[in-house]
Amino acid sequence: MRKRESLSKIKLSDLQREKLNAEIKAFYLDERGEEIGMIEQMQLIDLFEEKLAPIIYNRALDDAKKWFSQMLENLDSDYYMLYKNEN
Repeated sequence: MRKRESLSKIKLSDLQREKLNAEIKAFYLDERGEEIGMIEQMQLIDLFEEKLAPIIYNRALDDAKKWFSQMLENLDSDYYMLYKNEN
């Protein structure tokens, strides 16, 4: 049996990082009335990638599994609805 390769670390694209930097900057200005520097923005994004991304990813997997299980249940009932009355 072949061993599965582990998934690589979740990484954001440069464009995604730029958008998040802008969101963080706006959040700090709007909510806290503070300016936040580029280094602090980058540190927050790094923290989110390391700590928050795996949690969200795992939740998405759980949601996908739940959806897929429901679809399989529907498939089973739909299959039996195709049966013809033998009387």
